[in-house]
Amino acid sequence: MVHIGKIIEAELRRQERSVTWFAKKLYCERTNVYSIFKRTSIDTALLLRISIILHQNFFSYYVNELDKRDFFSTKP
Repeated sequence: MVHIGKIIEAELRRQERSVTWFAKKLYCERTNVYSIFKRTSIDTALLLRISIILHQNFFSYYVNELDKRDFFSTKP
């Protein structure tokens, strides 16, 4: 299953961005950013904002999860 908070945190670290920088971009407190990192799910509007800020399509992780599970197969 996707743990979106860990994925977001890893991308932030990969880009060598600080939590303070990210919090400013999200217009929130640093404590809220740490809360995001702990989340296994996230509101789509917030995920869109995060995707734009970090220039990363975080929705693709969910699409990949669906592909792995073959939910869209026509087989019964």
